[in-house]
Amino acid sequence: MSLRNGSGPDESGLDESVAAAVFGPAYSCAREYARILGGRGVEWGVIGPGEVPRLWDRHLLNCAVVAELAGDDWHTLADVGSGAGLPGIVLAMLLPEVRVTLVEPLERRVKFLDECVRELGLGNAEVLRGRAEDTTGQLAVDVAIARAVAPLDRLAPLLAGVVRSGGTVLAIKGSAAADELATAKPALRRIAARGAEVLRVGHGKVSPATTVVRFFAR
Repeated sequence: MSLRNGSGPDESGLDESVAAAVFGPAYSCAREYARILGGRGVEWGVIGPGEVPRLWDRHLLNCAVVAELAGDDWHTLADVGSGAGLPGIVLAMLLPEVRVTLVEPLERRVKFLDECVRELGLGNAEVLRGRAEDTTGQLAVDVAIARAVAPLDRLAPLLAGVVRSGGTVLAIKGSAAADELATAKPALRRIAARGAEVLRVGHGKVSPATTVVRFFAR
């Protein structure tokens, strides 16, 4: 991916001024990750070729603004169903003090994630092969997060199973987040989730703002 002088996005959706403002010191690392995604990620089938023109606006920036929600109690985080590393790798860049575990069951994607972690020099990230239900009892992180994994009524119990008591659960969703939350209320009651709400983060930085469902484990 070549850097551009001037304004406006390039062929990967990169608008330098926006990306640099959002990623700050992690910008060069984010650029390298975008290069890997647009090359090896497509070759390995980790992302589709149609996603390359919107790598930045739809994927990298969409994930990066979730870091706005980070609190002082975020020490460990699990990205469940990490896939191409979105959002886990992005958050590992932006939150170097947080230990990030990328949970992924598919061998090809695990290998891709391992290479990304190594090549990007993310010493605070590790890859764990397995499904969310397989990691129950192995992980008790402060924050569990997922993006484009499953509907909320099925996803919420899986994420709640890997966080500590009182931990934070985040699900990055789209425009139907409020409807998903309404449908998931019985499932949330069964796991005694607290404070479930729809948040929009990244106002003034990304358009549209990123939609996140957040709740707290019992």
